[in-house]
Amino acid sequence: MSKFLMRTVVVAALATAAAPVLAADISGAGATFPYPIYAKWADSYKTQTGLGLNYQSIGSGGGIKQIIANTVTFGATDKPLKIEELEKNGLVQWPQVMGGIVPIINIDGVATEQLVLSGDVLAKIFLGEIKAWNDPAIAKLNPKLKLSEAPIAVVHRSDGSGTTFNFTDYLAKVSADWKTKVGSDAAVEWPVGLAAKGNEGVANTVTNTKGSIGYVEYAYAKQNKIAFADLVNKDGKTVAPTTEAFQAAAANADWAHAPGFYQILTNQPGPKSWPITAATFILVHKQPANPADVADAIKFFDWAFKNGAKEAAALDYIPLPDNVIGLIRKTWATEIKGADGKTVYDAK
Repeated sequence: MSKFLMRTVVVAALATAAAPVLAADISGAGATFPYPIYAKWADSYKTQTGLGLNYQSIGSGGGIKQIIANTVTFGATDKPLKIEELEKNGLVQWPQVMGGIVPIINIDGVATEQLVLSGDVLAKIFLGEIKAWNDPAIAKLNPKLKLSEAPIAVVHRSDGSGTTFNFTDYLAKVSADWKTKVGSDAAVEWPVGLAAKGNEGVANTVTNTKGSIGYVEYAYAKQNKIAFADLVNKDGKTVAPTTEAFQAAAANADWAHAPGFYQILTNQPGPKSWPITAATFILVHKQPANPADVADAIKFFDWAFKNGAKEAAALDYIPLPDNVIGLIRKTWATEIKGADGKTVYDAK
């Protein structure tokens, strides 16, 4: 059994086993992008408070569906919902943490960060127009790298995914052909490639397929020692995925003037900006069926804001700035209320 499959089985087993014993655990479902940091925070929080987190890492599409259906206390998504969608479904949304998405590769003789790709070349690979690793367009970006004539095997997500939303949003911004032929969304009609579910599935397929390329959240690639490529950013600079590069991209976000905190951080300007940077978001009901459960969830996420920055940074996520956290707490206090009209947020 691969390490990726084992990780999925362990998470599922813990979720199944925990439910009857720890009925008070906070329930959530959604994005795979933030799973590493949510799992880390959950361990620390349970040690301090005794309250656990039962989080199903099923993809952003699944998280949105489950919170709308009221089957979990919170949903998690890397594809933010626009204000119209939030209002239609009676939801409140806020960003919890930021990070990066990287193209992962399995090419004989090519180690992590040795390969450089541009947005245009990446789009042509995923369109199926660039079919071999020694294509002149790739060779031009990598004059010192000996590239094989091996065919390129594209790997993409099969499930509704916020990671896919941000990845395809980037491709649509850098390639007119991609924007016209495919577009951007949590699920798209891929022109070519092998489909796999979740970060785990994409990583597992790339790891076991020679000549392949896929995309996953950076912390996941780094933790599992999967080779990834550097990218040429909007300013024409070759950049590696680092905390500093994610911060440079995130610095352009104007959260204060974004209705429902709707922000897309791909293809941001700046010589140091990583081009596929993303925020991940939490969704709860404005008037929850069980206010106490939502209050517990907010306590957990507030604890993470107060105490989880070092753990986030250690996993190469970017904590939100203090002024943004202040805006989020104001949203909690004014927009999430019980049937009695009282806020569920305890600011203590």
